[in-house]
Parts: sequence; C-alpha cells; structure tokens
Amino acid sequence: MTHAHSPTPLDDRRWAALLARQAAPDCGAFLYAVTTQGVYCRPGCPSRPPLRRNARFFADAPAAEAAGFRACKRCDPKGERAAMQAEAIQAACALMEAAETPPSLAELADRAGYARHHFLRLFKQVTGLTPGAFNDSVRARRLAASLAAGDRVAEAVAGAGYGSESRVYSAPGQVLGMTPGAARRGGAGEVIRTAAADSALGPLLVGATAKGVCFIGFAPSPAEAEAELRQRFPQARVQPAEAELAETVRQVVGFIAEPRAALDLPLDLRGTAFQHRVWQALLAIPFGETRSYGQVAASIGAPKAVRAVATACAGNKVALAVPCHRVVAGNGSLAGYRWGVQRKQALLEGERKQATDK
Repeated sequence: MTHAHSPTPLDDRRWAALLARQAAPDCGAFLYAVTTQGVYCRPGCPSRPPLRRNARFFADAPAAEAAGFRACKRCDPKGERAAMQAEAIQAACALMEAAETPPSLAELADRAGYARHHFLRLFKQVTGLTPGAFNDSVRARRLAASLAAGDRVAEAVAGAGYGSESRVYSAPGQVLGMTPGAARRGGAGEVIRTAAADSALGPLLVGATAKGVCFIGFAPSPAEAEAELRQRFPQARVQPAEAELAETVRQVVGFIAEPRAALDLPLDLRGTAFQHRVWQALLAIPFGETRSYGQVAASIGAPKAVRAVATACAGNKVALAVPCHRVVAGNGSLAGYRWGVQRKQALLEGERKQATDK
C-alpha cells in the first residue's frame, strides 16, 4: 500500500467536507481512506476523523481498493450491507402484502434474521413506517379495492383483515378518508357542484361538495377535467353551479394571475392518514419557497418515505389550495407535477416574484 501523497486543492476541500461529515457541492462524490487503519469510508462515517496526514481521498470504491484499502464495516461505503438490509425489508413487505392476517413483529424479524428491535429500526429506516403502520396501509388498500369492486361492507372489511367493522367506523377518516359506505357508493347520493373558467394556466375546473372544495384541476378542456373528477366520485351527481362557486373561482383565478397569499378555501380532502399528514406539511410551506420531497418526508417524521410523499403529492386533487407545486426534487429540479411541469414552473416563478417584490 502506498502512503505517500501530496494534497491537492480538491483534497483540501474534501478534508473540510470530511470534518463536516458530509459531502460538499464543490468537491463532488468521494470516499476517504485512513492509511493507519487500511480502511476507506464515507464522508459521514461515525468513526473519529483521522489525522490530516493519514487521510487519502478517492473518487469511488474501486479506486480505493486498487490502492490497497478495504471497506469500513461501520459506514458501509460500498452499500453492500444496506442492500442486504433493504432486500430483507422488501421481503418482509411482500410477506405482509400476501398474508391473509398481519404477521407479528416477532415473525417478521425472525424471517428477516434480525432481533426485533433491530428489525423495527431497519424497517422504519427503509420504509419510513413501522410494520404496524405498513400493515394498516395494506389493509386499507385491500378495503378500498374491495369496496370499489362493489363488495358489501361487511365482506370487504373481513376480507381486508379487519377484525370487526367497528375498527373501520371508529376512525373512517384515518382508514379511507371517508366511511366505508361512502367509498363503496363512489359518491352516490352526493352532489358535486362545478364551475369552469379560463386562467393564465389554461382551462380550470373547480368542484365542491357540501363540505368544501374537493377538486381544483387543469385540463385541455373542462370536459376532460370533469372526467378526472368523476374518477374520484363515479356515482356522485355532478352539476354546474357557476353562480354558487363564482367567488371560489375568482379566488383561484386571481391567485394564478397574481399570487400574493395562500388560498384560504374550505376544503373536502379525502385520503389516507399518511396522505393527510403530507398535505398538512405542504400547507406549511411558506409562500414563495420550496421544499424537497425528502424535506417533506422528514417534516412528518418519516425521512425514508420519500417515494410515498411523492405519491401523496400526486394524489392531491386540489391544485394550489394544497400547494404540491412547492415540492421539488432533492437537486432542485422541478420533477413531476400532475398538471404539467410548465404550470409548476409558472406558479413557482410567480410566487417568487411576488415574494421578492414585497
């Protein structure tokens, strides 16, 4: 192993990043090796930093190993241990998805080959949820699918793995965002008033139940927007109500033209408990600012649930009122938006301009 090495300006920047225990934009991805120990590590390794004279820097694992260093067992710079753990957790998730009755924590941990407390920690790291919460989501999806297929409530509840109907009816908003009966009816018996308008971002449709606004969306035409609305409430009676919703539409169109504050509208949001947590986090993002999917996940106490957060953002049916347009990728790019990235860019630029002009 060759230890002699002359530091470069890039090495100096990497040394500073090593002391800060995180990579920095001006030094790129890198690993560091400790010559006195013969190992190489990630910048965030929990081990004590080496002396400066004993540190070497490499662009990747093959380069470090070519110089004679081996991977650190604590920070797992090659990601091999992390991959094994992720595979074990994925297998546990698959087991829960397939099981007729939720497996116990002890059974899941035993199958994965970990102690219960260690398995619980790993599961939360990988999925952002506890095994119990994941089981709840599996049952909720089964229940929703069964009800949508027209099964009787009692049969759907039993088939989804709930011990009794009371467990679903005691907190219907937490399970489905509505009662099982309402989910089965697909909005039957409900009236959804609608109003269409032109906006700076194209044709716009607003839908509202007796409780509040349940839909704000864009589409090439009002008919296409209404078709999306009907997917959510296939059995509801949808009727035009231009006069009744005139003030609501005025607020939405006005916000698009000149965004100055958050839209303050009565809302009828229907989703799972996790979706509601995400939507509440979106409402907390200050006007004119953005947050990454990872930051939103961390704000709700589920830092590993980045994909689930993105899915919850995509499930938001009330554009602007729940500002999912303020969520961007970790690198700052706009990523996706259910109503088009160009609209997302226009909304963010409008908000930033107004915030700067204050």
